[in-house]
Amino acid sequence: MAETEGAVAPAEKPARKPRTQKVGRVVSNKMDKSVVVAVDFVRRHPIYHKRITKTSKFVAHDANNECKIGDIVRIEECRPLSKTKRWVVRETLEKGVEI
Repeated sequence: MAETEGAVAPAEKPARKPRTQKVGRVVSNKMDKSVVVAVDFVRRHPIYHKRITKTSKFVAHDANNECKIGDIVRIEECRPLSKTKRWVVRETLEKGVEI
């Protein structure tokens, strides 16, 4: 019993907040292992109350070069992989129309 009295429980790490995920469509796959994903946001104008659609583009890491233009993908934030890449493609939700 004397052995357990001096033991100190290890400090628990605080829980990490969940990583942000977004759904968008691939608009460019010209780079090696990278894609550009456009995510649309719909907001209301504060005065006129008209719906406004805004688009943000994110550069995401595509390790296997699987994404094609027009695919709907889910991206997740990650550590910085390059100057502009801070997202990684988690899954392809819908394949785009092949021409």
